[in-house]
Amino acid sequence: MSKALTLAAIVGALAWQPAPARLGVSAREFHLVLSRASVKAGRVVIELDNDGEDVHDLRLRRIGGTRIYGFPATKPGQRSALTLRLRAGRYRLWCSIADHAQLGMRAVLRVRP
Repeated sequence: MSKALTLAAIVGALAWQPAPARLGVSAREFHLVLSRASVKAGRVVIELDNDGEDVHDLRLRRIGGTRIYGFPATKPGQRSALTLRLRAGRYRLWCSIADHAQLGMRAVLRVRP
């Protein structure tokens, strides 16, 4: 098989993959606002916008699961992004810095099959 044909096959296979779902999360003292309440299972691009005055991060865990996905600490006015592969279910989201979650920086995301 020629290199050109192999490259064409790879490009063709990639073209058939669905675009990832996108979710925006705005962090501000002391709440999280999701751009949508649910996304489709599979690849999801999550963007954390720190619209507050303090440093914030973001953690996600599927309810009933043990794996925690984590965003780095994000300074005010900055954005962090992660591409994750999420299974169907409900996910808890929270800011893990200091007592931010207890003060209201938490939300729930539904991931549809």
